[in-house]
Amino acid sequence: MIEDVKGRIDYDEAGEGPTVVLVPGSCSTGAAWRPIVAHWQDRFRCVTTSLLGYGGTAERRTPEDADISHEAEVVEAVIRRAARPVHLVGHSFGGLTALAVALRKRESLLSLTILEAPAPEILHHAGETEHYRAFRKMTGAYFAAFHAGETDAIERMIDFYGGAGTFAAWPQRIRDYAAATTPVNLLDWASAYGFPLTPALLATVAVPTLVAWGEASHPAARRANELLGHYIPDAAVATIAGAAHFMISTHAKPLADLIAHYVTHSSPSAANAH
Repeated sequence: MIEDVKGRIDYDEAGEGPTVVLVPGSCSTGAAWRPIVAHWQDRFRCVTTSLLGYGGTAERRTPEDADISHEAEVVEAVIRRAARPVHLVGHSFGGLTALAVALRKRESLLSLTILEAPAPEILHHAGETEHYRAFRKMTGAYFAAFHAGETDAIERMIDFYGGAGTFAAWPQRIRDYAAATTPVNLLDWASAYGFPLTPALLATVAVPTLVAWGEASHPAARRANELLGHYIPDAAVATIAGAAHFMISTHAKPLADLIAHYVTHSSPSAANAH
């Protein structure tokens, strides 16, 4: 745990080797990365955390100020605690936050891996109106359901990403945690919609980047990440066969292999070998 002046931040690490900072998405904690870490069998020093309002990380946003910079500051604190050059990997909202860290350039990164970030604003700025409306329609119905008192309103968002029945298929404790943290997730969406991703801004990313998405993910989510991969200079891109949004648990092995390959080939030792 990091005792930060603005509030506590989850911090855990295990293993030896190149340092990989793993940032989970909404409604989850650093434990979400266990399936990936298990496949690596201690090949890397794995640092995990939780985003604002999840796990032990204290919320510091408000409905009036949900700027994604608050999330970026948390991950930057984790990178500083790691105290070594890091490969930054983020899934879902963690991927969007990782992108914000790379754009801010406050901490040095060896590489950046974005796993299907919720990046609706690049759709908006790239003129992808239909896909952008799909995000807005989903969140509009989700927010309205929550404010109307629907306990499991977040099911609408989860099933948008994972397909119909995804939320219902989750273990009860996972569903309960998602429902309990819905107010935090509303702030996450405020952060995402308030992050003005433009082609020009993405062109300033100056770190080796991999963008990946699920083959079976929602078309709007796929397209948003395709655009990230297109506009970030020299980005590598990958589609995870058969996977939807929650790939770090459902397709852990192919994803672990993909990340490991990218991290290994982005490490200074690999660069020195060529």
